[in-house]
Amino acid sequence: METTATELLRALRGTRSQIAFARRLGYRSNVAADWEQGRRAPTAAEALRIASVVGVDVTGALEAFQTGSAEVWGDGGAAGVAGWLAWLRGGRALREVAEQVGRDRQAVWRWLSGRAEPRLPDFLALVDALTGRVTDLLAALVDVRDLPSVEARHAELLASRTVGLEHPWSLAVLMLLQTPAYAALPAHDDAVLAAWSGISTADVRTCLDALEASGLVRPGHHYTAVGDLTLDTRADDRTRARLRAHWTRVVLDRIEAPRPDDVISYNVFAVSHADLARIRALQRELYRSVRSIVAASPSTEAVALLNMQTIGLGPGNLSLEEAG
Repeated sequence: METTATELLRALRGTRSQIAFARRLGYRSNVAADWEQGRRAPTAAEALRIASVVGVDVTGALEAFQTGSAEVWGDGGAAGVAGWLAWLRGGRALREVAEQVGRDRQAVWRWLSGRAEPRLPDFLALVDALTGRVTDLLAALVDVRDLPSVEARHAELLASRTVGLEHPWSLAVLMLLQTPAYAALPAHDDAVLAAWSGISTADVRTCLDALEASGLVRPGHHYTAVGDLTLDTRADDRTRARLRAHWTRVVLDRIEAPRPDDVISYNVFAVSHADLARIRALQRELYRSVRSIVAASPSTEAVALLNMQTIGLGPGNLSLEEAG
């Protein structure tokens, strides 16, 4: 992330001269030249302060990247960086995070605990390790076209999201193409993918055609995945509701005919408002932790669907009109 960090700082400088930029930030030396040449790097907190100074709504960018960030970020600064990274980490093992970032556990622990401040390149590497979506954060801060090192990756991400929104099953189909079980087939067979996923061969073919048209797979004796498909968690409310409804219907169908390894649970309960808030917070933390595990997983041996809901049933969930 060293190159990406220098590109980000250059993009934040914009049309200003390096000297004028440094002066505006409160520096007496031409520190911008050192940053852009890769000789030095600011801390993450300083880089985000710089973004704020030049007019970027940092809190808004973080919230756009991950819902709930604004509350965790607070007033920002070094404490905000540490708290936000720890929040993104969730319950993921420190060892896994360190391996993904390529740094020793002690260094990563110091960053996440606030004992030390990560440099901007290390911060970007951490965000990527924890979410797999660092280009989303960068795009929320600056025009990603000003970041050549990640521009193509982000364009691929955007293209993949279009497919995922229009053809929800394409995400699962693409993942199945990357499993050892698929590679072990004598040749590609739509019917096998249909049996694995539980959808029709026609739906499998529709997904494969959409993936191929978007450049995410290449046909052959076996289909070859040449890109990753990621759903856009920042889509509008109607689109998110449609996707949630789609995958919930998948769960409903599976409940009627469960497979041996399926884990299906429910619990209707009565608790205090405070405890219900704790349960909802735990669900959100579990979701973030699962995303982190997925981002760091070294192989694609298994494909699965995680679907979670905590739904209020009491009078506090009704509007005045609904309550009569």
